[in-house]
Amino acid sequence: MRRLSSLGSRSIPSLKNLSNSFQDTTVFYQSQFKYHSPAASPSPSPSPRGNSPINHRYISQILSRDDWLLLLKYELKAKRIVLSPQFIVSVLQNQENPLYPLRFYLWASSQNPLIGKNRLIKGALASSLYRKGPVLLSVELVKDIRNSGHKVTENLLCVLIGSWGRLGLAKYCAEMFGQISFLGVSPSTRLYNAVIDALIKSNSLDLAYLKFQQMSADNCKPDKFTYNILIHGVCKAGVMDEALRLVKQMEGLGYPPNVYTYTTLIDGFCNARRVDDAFRLVKTMKKRKVIPSEATVRSLIHGAFRCVAPRKAFELFIMFLEKEPMMQKLACDTLLYCLSSNSMAREAALFMKKLAERGYLPDNSTFNLTMACLVKGLDLDETCQILNRFTEKGLKIGFDTYLALIQALNDIGRYAEGDQYLDQMTKDGLLSNVFSYNMLIDSFCKSSMMDRARKTFTEMSLRGIAPTLVTFNTLISGYCKIRHIHQAREFLVMLLEYGFDPDIFTFNSLIDGLCRANMTGDAFDCFTEMFQWDLTPNDVTYNILIRSLCVRGDVSSAMKLLRKMQVSGLSADIFSFNALIQCFCKMKKIEKAEQLFVSMLTLGLNPDNHTYGPFIKALCESERLDEAIRMFHSMEAKGCIPDSYTCNLVMESLAEKGCLEEARDIAKRCNERGKAADEGLPQTGAGIGDPAQIVAKALLCFNDKYIYSSCEESYRLTATGNLDVPPDYADSYCNGPCLSETHLVLNCIENIMTHFLFYNKATIQDIRDTIQAGCGYGPQRGHFNVEEHLEAEENSAIMAAARILFGIGSIIIGFALLL
Repeated sequence: MRRLSSLGSRSIPSLKNLSNSFQDTTVFYQSQFKYHSPAASPSPSPSPRGNSPINHRYISQILSRDDWLLLLKYELKAKRIVLSPQFIVSVLQNQENPLYPLRFYLWASSQNPLIGKNRLIKGALASSLYRKGPVLLSVELVKDIRNSGHKVTENLLCVLIGSWGRLGLAKYCAEMFGQISFLGVSPSTRLYNAVIDALIKSNSLDLAYLKFQQMSADNCKPDKFTYNILIHGVCKAGVMDEALRLVKQMEGLGYPPNVYTYTTLIDGFCNARRVDDAFRLVKTMKKRKVIPSEATVRSLIHGAFRCVAPRKAFELFIMFLEKEPMMQKLACDTLLYCLSSNSMAREAALFMKKLAERGYLPDNSTFNLTMACLVKGLDLDETCQILNRFTEKGLKIGFDTYLALIQALNDIGRYAEGDQYLDQMTKDGLLSNVFSYNMLIDSFCKSSMMDRARKTFTEMSLRGIAPTLVTFNTLISGYCKIRHIHQAREFLVMLLEYGFDPDIFTFNSLIDGLCRANMTGDAFDCFTEMFQWDLTPNDVTYNILIRSLCVRGDVSSAMKLLRKMQVSGLSADIFSFNALIQCFCKMKKIEKAEQLFVSMLTLGLNPDNHTYGPFIKALCESERLDEAIRMFHSMEAKGCIPDSYTCNLVMESLAEKGCLEEARDIAKRCNERGKAADEGLPQTGAGIGDPAQIVAKALLCFNDKYIYSSCEESYRLTATGNLDVPPDYADSYCNGPCLSETHLVLNCIENIMTHFLFYNKATIQDIRDTIQAGCGYGPQRGHFNVEEHLEAEENSAIMAAARILFGIGSIIIGFALLL
């Protein structure tokens, strides 16, 4: 290691002290890029040890000393400091104290005046002063600058003023600008521009105008930069008439508006919701032969989508681009981005097809974003056709797009096509590390394809890619969600064998799986086990157990657990309260539910559909219609939009009581919000704001030949919500293709609509619960009547299934003893 003492034996005590304090200083990086002034001779060749990194800590220690200037000179003489832009920028960006980059900048500028004017270096200094500042121009700082032989220059003042503006120090900016004469600096147009820009960034438009008016008093004339800065400020404030006045004034002084001016005005008109004026401004640019930049086009498109309905904005641009072919290339990527961001899959697909016909290819990032939108909102056949058309022309699909498409195909049972894209993804080298494998395994788990998830895990191990804790947690969670506790237990054993400790996600998955398998007692044993591993249950842990107890009808234990959760320092959330409120409402203990509702509001939690719905249902069934109507109106007043089931329930109850006018009023409001409400009758597939075409698309899941292919037709789930499976057929149904294909149908519907309702008023979760009970090994095995299941829930007559011994506690303790 080279030390500071290698500078030679000097008779300066400060150098000796500095040398003693730093014994492990490394040699500075010698950049191969040298900074040359035009008149300078070639710089000496770099040191042989030029690959060493810059020791920023050592430079900081030098800059912190009173004799920093002397030490920097010695380091430069010893060729351990290089005055190249790259070196200087690195030093400026890596100082914790904002005073240090200022000192280094002053010293470097004194060595070569061109350094002080370098835009890259000034930008790095400005960024450092903003991130670590503020650096105020105090008397002490001015003395420090002068004592070092330097002075406050116009360049330095512009950088300082800019940092003050970004930090919101408008008043300080204005005050310091009034005192610059004491620093030996005269006002100039450039300094005025800097302070006006800073004031506008500080949202002080009035002070900016005041400085603008003072320019003439200091014999400074505003230039095009002054006007562009002011125009930006008034556009930002939405005062567009003043912006246009400034443009005219600017033109009168001989400064025609440039592309920056027009871009600022377009953005301002869009922010002021004057989109027609923004489009007219583009035509003005064409007349004046000002070529729009990418920023101009982005401002116009993003602004239009902000201030008018997305569909209307799309129509405007389609017509506009037909008339302005010169802007098509610039606009296409941004327009696709906006369509995708607004989930306008149909419009994005149509636009993509038009682009393909004209031979235009979007960039890869835009293409992948658009494909992700199409996968979620468009027919998969059409999506695959578009994707294949563009990939044949050379566009590359990203990993996330591949994964979304594979999962969408798997969710509806089109496994062969999903495998084709998986093979292509592998050939493209996108499946190459533990992170990509973890995401693929998670995709298979979400599609309930646990055999494929396990196979992928094996393949990953064979390729020498070591699994992580995330890998095991994903597989354990996947098996627990389909109640395959034995397989989850196997991966828990592997997790421990690999030397990992189970974490909160491991335990939450296991507890959830045990609750799904009606093994609530074992779930609580697992809950107790967490503390032995120094893990504290979180709100997710408690909510899983509370919901499980509520499903069993054990509301007393659920309430005790809620209190225990609050005592432990965790705040109950909406999910905790909803489970308990739903349970009390099913038991017709409405007063108890109301007490919880009040507690929930006291804690600042906002009720949702799952809170209000059970209340309204229980009140209607208890013939307490007036209270149900008040609750319904309260729901609307709180901004919570009632779903179709709640709307129809209230309308039916009003109609039965002869309150037809009020029922019609509710029907009208529900229809205006897009609810499927037709003369008070429940509509299949209705959900929150779901248009008819989405409902129709969801209904297609029942007849998709790729989903229901092997299950006997008489045992298939239909839109009625009934499962006509005889008790004697339980083993064949639960262990054969019918079970997996029925779950695929439910996945298909859920991917399209999250609030789907069957004709018998059952939800997707109701069907899942019925199947779970029918395929379980408790007293409900073989009973697949959904209506009976709903009725049993309402009467709180769900019985807990027989508990199955689960040895998780002994397994974990055993491994703990071995470790």
